[in-house]
Amino acid sequence: MFLLMPHWLAFGIEATTTALTVIGLGYYMAAFVAGQVYRGHLRGAAKLPAARRLAGNEIAFPSISILKPLKGMDPSMMEAFRSHCRQEYKSPYELIFGVASMDDPAAAAVLDLKKEFPERRIELVICPERLGANGKVSSLVQMLPASKFEVVLINDSDIRVTPHYLERVAAAFAEAPAAKSKNAKKQVGLVTALYRGRPHGTIWSRFEALGIATDFQPSVLLSRMVEGVHYGLGSTLAVRREALEKIGGLKPLVNHLADDYELGKRVSDAGYAVHICAEVVETGVPAYNWPGFIDHQLRWARTVRDARPAGYIGLITSHGLAWAMLNLIASGLHPIAVWLFVMVFFMRLALAMSVGAGILGDHEVLPGLLLLPFRDALHLALWFCGFSGHTIHWRGEDFLLKKGVLKKLG
Repeated sequence: MFLLMPHWLAFGIEATTTALTVIGLGYYMAAFVAGQVYRGHLRGAAKLPAARRLAGNEIAFPSISILKPLKGMDPSMMEAFRSHCRQEYKSPYELIFGVASMDDPAAAAVLDLKKEFPERRIELVICPERLGANGKVSSLVQMLPASKFEVVLINDSDIRVTPHYLERVAAAFAEAPAAKSKNAKKQVGLVTALYRGRPHGTIWSRFEALGIATDFQPSVLLSRMVEGVHYGLGSTLAVRREALEKIGGLKPLVNHLADDYELGKRVSDAGYAVHICAEVVETGVPAYNWPGFIDHQLRWARTVRDARPAGYIGLITSHGLAWAMLNLIASGLHPIAVWLFVMVFFMRLALAMSVGAGILGDHEVLPGLLLLPFRDALHLALWFCGFSGHTIHWRGEDFLLKKGVLKKLG
């Protein structure tokens, strides 16, 4: 194909893919360093509670209201619920579930959970009103009045956690930001958490889980190191009630698709710090077929492009392995291109193992390493597709997405 092109065009493609490969290698190295920086933070955070107890300053853990909006059931949801009921936490906490109606099968599951854990305060709230395009946030607005405690923690129905989850979230509220941090004098207003995916069955489910562990989470750690955290991740959104009230509550988010990003941004803009806690939670990845996988990836791509246009363009640097493969083709297997591919490939593997397997504890990463070239090539194509159009398909409905706001089509 390249032999049929004008010489200047073939040279331009080769030069461009070479430059992007080198930049991608630099991105992988920076993300790897960011992972090591975060490891150091985790070691320091682990020592903090013990140090305070030795100094005679016992940590006062806040009471926490956990809000979980529900729609339907999946096979692993009950075990996710149980993991929240088995918390080793000294202060009071409550679980508040929300459903649109008692006809939702999730309602019966919550009633069964109450019988299984009578010692826990578990409440089921019916949320009949559709307040905006985002049904999840609409439910949360109706659930919030039932919450009683000073920290409101929101996470998805399939999030599975360890018994120390609430303790680690609470400890992040107690942390003092580093002296050199831009957030050094700010009170922590929101705590979020890294997460790994639990694939179910299909190759597309494995691709998405692999991308979460080896692509998305490393990018979160890199942004944390470079600019700090000014957004939330839907895996955990624990917010001080005073911060939530200061930004006008949850109702302003009812038409936003990226409600987790928007909540964290608004809390940050209100003058609070946003922290990532020491807990890594686990989320289920559906058993996608090909159309479902594409719909979900395009929705994610267009959401990021809409929320952070410059950041989305900057993601061109994160596709180093795909650019290295294209560079091999464009150069006709030139020795320098081969050398660059080898360098990028092994740096990509090092990043995947360091963050995905090491920090996140994702046991699916090592068996999936050979899938990375295929997954990364597909992801580059989807990144380009993310620039086209403003429509998304979400929960069986079509929406127009502009400036973060959803408008239902049809």
